[in-house]
Amino acid sequence: MQEILLIIAMMFGGQLIGSLIGLVKKPSDRLLHSSLAFAGSMMLALSFFELLPQSLSIAAGWLVLVFFLSGIVVFKALDHLIPHVHPEFLKIEHRCTKRSVDMLVLGIALHNIPEGLAVGTCFAIDPSMGLLIALAISIQDIPENLAMVVPLYCLNHSRLRSFMIVLGTVFFELAGFIIGYAFLTGASLPLVGASLAMAAGLMTYISLDELLPAAELRQRPKAGAIAIILGVASVLLLGMISF
Repeated sequence: MQEILLIIAMMFGGQLIGSLIGLVKKPSDRLLHSSLAFAGSMMLALSFFELLPQSLSIAAGWLVLVFFLSGIVVFKALDHLIPHVHPEFLKIEHRCTKRSVDMLVLGIALHNIPEGLAVGTCFAIDPSMGLLIALAISIQDIPENLAMVVPLYCLNHSRLRSFMIVLGTVFFELAGFIIGYAFLTGASLPLVGASLAMAAGLMTYISLDELLPAAELRQRPKAGAIAIILGVASVLLLGMISF
């Protein structure tokens, strides 16, 4: 029970810190784009250094490949079927409408669900691994939410409301965690491995289709490269931690 409470605290902690930083003072474009590059590289590193190796250790390679690709296809389908706004692509201009806010919140929520699923899946296999993934995701949530809360504030012009909305989307991450953990507790190893591979596919799609393109790496190659290196290095360093 203490481990679950710690995971919940980490989920809220990353979102809380990132939102507060973004609302205290509007960050520069360089910081926003670097934040997205850092978050995207961390998600990729988590997928390829943690989730997929663990998946391959308990499931057949063909099963891992099929479910990894399935995760990408599933999220791509959801991305097109559910109307929403990608926070990192939102232009900060013109009108403020309730529909824009609603679609933006839905976009943030779609980011959070796969992250929660990854934590829940890992926690079902090994609590220490679940804690590690939760810590890594909470760290990448800081720059990610910093970049997401700014356009939200520009839409509704209320710091408190923007903060509460972003913090409220944590419940989508929490729901993903509960689903992943409840569904896979006591499940067969191949099923758990397949679920890990699918979570890696979901996170890979988010990173490659949304976060890294929005980082505008061509316009700021040095800052982007540093952010990507720091993101990968952070995951490698966290992998040395034992809970």
